[in-house]
Amino acid sequence: MTLRVLLVEDDRELRRTLQGALTVEGYQVLTAASLSEGMALLQHAHRDALSPSAPAVDLVILDLGLPDGDGETLLASLRQRHALPVLVISARQADGLKIHLLDAGADDYLVKPFSVGELLARMRVALRHRGTTVRAAVTQYAQGGLQVDLTAQRVLRDGQAVHLTPTEFGLLARLVRSAGQVVTHRQLLADVWGPEFITHTHYLRLYMGQLRAKLEAEPSEPRLLLTEPGVGYRLVEADG
Repeated sequence: MTLRVLLVEDDRELRRTLQGALTVEGYQVLTAASLSEGMALLQHAHRDALSPSAPAVDLVILDLGLPDGDGETLLASLRQRHALPVLVISARQADGLKIHLLDAGADDYLVKPFSVGELLARMRVALRHRGTTVRAAVTQYAQGGLQVDLTAQRVLRDGQAVHLTPTEFGLLARLVRSAGQVVTHRQLLADVWGPEFITHTHYLRLYMGQLRAKLEAEPSEPRLLLTEPGVGYRLVEADG
């Protein structure tokens, strides 16, 4: 199941960078640029979660210095209602503030600037403490002349760049992250198109055909993008 992250950060460039990095790792990212927007998105997500087809937010990444208030306000509101992990990110370095926020319910505190790798690792730790084990995502793949770099959003076939549509790339990326494993129709539809599309299996047939036409030497006899009849699809395991 794809985990949903709420990122509350008013710095547009940082917000875009983090959203891209988290998306590559397989997270579904909701973004907010203010305290009020973050609260609204959080309330909406948890209201939708009453339906089994829509997950709630699983983790919050929270900046402190927001244009309409301090992130601590949202942290306090969260702790009154939810037990989901909250990671605070801020340029403020005072030990007293860090201690105060950790005591107030933050799971971790990262001082800007920080590396994306460190943020991802701390997210995995926070989720693990809540009983959710998350492994570092596979972001590169090489097998049978196909090379994929999810971070750079680059796909090569026999050394030549291949243009994929955003949906085609999203489908391939989901399979790359689970290379060697079967991904069910339901998982692919929910993760690439959204939970409301889990019955639209014709989407998968159409886009898988398009991917095979672009990536397989013999699309009618695929050797990389394999069908598991009645279950889903599998991208063969990458070269060791």
